[in-house]
Amino acid sequence: MERKEVRALLEHVVEGRETVETALSMLTANTLWGGVHDLGFARLDTDRAARTGDAEVVYGAGKTPEQLVAIVRALKITHDDRPVLVTRVTAEGLEALSAAFPGLTNNERAACVMVGEAPAAVGRVAVLSAGTSDGSVAAEAAFVARASGVAVTQYEDVGVAGIHRLLQIKTELDDHDCLVVVAGMEGALPSVVGGLTGVPLVAVPTSVGYGTAFQGLTALFAMLNSCAPGVVVSNIDNGFGAGLFAARVARRAGRNR
Repeated sequence: MERKEVRALLEHVVEGRETVETALSMLTANTLWGGVHDLGFARLDTDRAARTGDAEVVYGAGKTPEQLVAIVRALKITHDDRPVLVTRVTAEGLEALSAAFPGLTNNERAACVMVGEAPAAVGRVAVLSAGTSDGSVAAEAAFVARASGVAVTQYEDVGVAGIHRLLQIKTELDDHDCLVVVAGMEGALPSVVGGLTGVPLVAVPTSVGYGTAFQGLTALFAMLNSCAPGVVVSNIDNGFGAGLFAARVARRAGRNR
C-alpha cells in the first residue's frame, strides 16, 4: 500500500468507517505477504514507497536490456504516480529503455534514467564537487535527489586547491536544507565546507587520485575522520546513496518549513 492509502485507511478507523480488525488485516497482509511483484528473475519490492517514502530504485549494471525494460515497466504500473529511477545504466540498457519508454529523462554523465516526471520539489539540496573528475558522481547525486522530489543546485570545481572558489559561494550554502559534498584525492572539501556552514552535510569520496589515493580509500578515511561536526559519509563513488539521503533530509525540512 502507498503511504497515502495507509493514511486514508487509518482516517477511516478514526472516523468509525472501518474496524480496527479489518484495518489490521489489510495492513498485515500487505506488509508481510503482499508488496512483491515476482518477475521470475527479480522480486520487486512494491511496498517500499509506503515504508520509506521512496520507491525501489533499479541498479542498471549487470542487468540485460530486456530485464531492465521488464523491471521498469512493472514498477511504473505499480507506482504510476511517481517516476522510476534507474542508476548506472549501460549504453545497451539506455538504448532499450529509450525505445520502450519514449520521452524518458536521461543524464549520460550521471548514467541515470528517469521514466516519468519528477515530483514537485519540496526542499532544497546543493551538490558540491571538488573537481571536474568528480563530476560523474556529483551528477548521479544531483539526478537522484531531483528525481526524489527536491530542488537541486550544483556547484562544480570548488575544491580546496583554490579555496577562494568555495568562499565565493559560501553565503549561498545556507539557503539549502542539505549538502552533498563530493571529492577525491585527499578528500578535504567536506571538512572545509563543514567548518563554514551548519547545514547537514553528506560527504562522498570518489575513486579519483594518484597511487596513494587507493581508489578512494584515502578520501574515505579523511572524511570519516573529519574534525568538522555534522559530516556523515557515504560509500566510495556512491552518489546515489548520498543523493537519496540528502533528498530525505530536505523533504522533511521543506515540509516543516
